[in-house]
Amino acid sequence: MTIFEVTTNKKQYLPLLLLGDEQESMIDCYLPRGRMFAASDGQDILAECVVTDEGNGVLELKNIAVAPSAQRKGIGRMLIEFLCEQFRNDYNVLHVGTGDSPLTIPFYESCGFTRFRVIPDFFLLHYDHPIFEGGVQLKDMICLRKFL
Repeated sequence: MTIFEVTTNKKQYLPLLLLGDEQESMIDCYLPRGRMFAASDGQDILAECVVTDEGNGVLELKNIAVAPSAQRKGIGRMLIEFLCEQFRNDYNVLHVGTGDSPLTIPFYESCGFTRFRVIPDFFLLHYDHPIFEGGVQLKDMICLRKFL
C-alpha cells in the first residue's frame, strides 16, 4: 500500500470523496485549500483524505473515504496514522467533525480521538437533504481531536 499526495486535478477523485461527504458544494469549500492524500494498492485508489490548516497548530481532517470493497481492512486507520506521522512536527492537534453515527464515532475513538464539543444542528443547517448513516439521521456535528 502506498500513500501519496494529490496536488493537481483533485476533483477527479470526487466519487470517492462523496462517500465521506455527501454534498459536493461542501467539498468545494475545503478541497481547493486542503491537502489531499490517496492510498493505492498499485492498481486502484482505495482511500482518500483531505486535511486543512485551521491555524493555531490545528490540522483538520475534512474528509476521509474508503472504497466500499476496501472497508474494514485497516486502510482508514492507516491513513490517519500517516497523517499523524506526516504532520506531528507542524501541528499540535488533529481535529475531525462528524455526525453522531454508530459507524464513525467508534472508528475515530478507536484511532485515539476524543470528543471535545458539539455543533448543534450542523447537518440540518448546512446540507440540502437529510443525511442518514447507520440508520440514524445526522443532526449535530460531533467534534473530536487527537493530540499529535
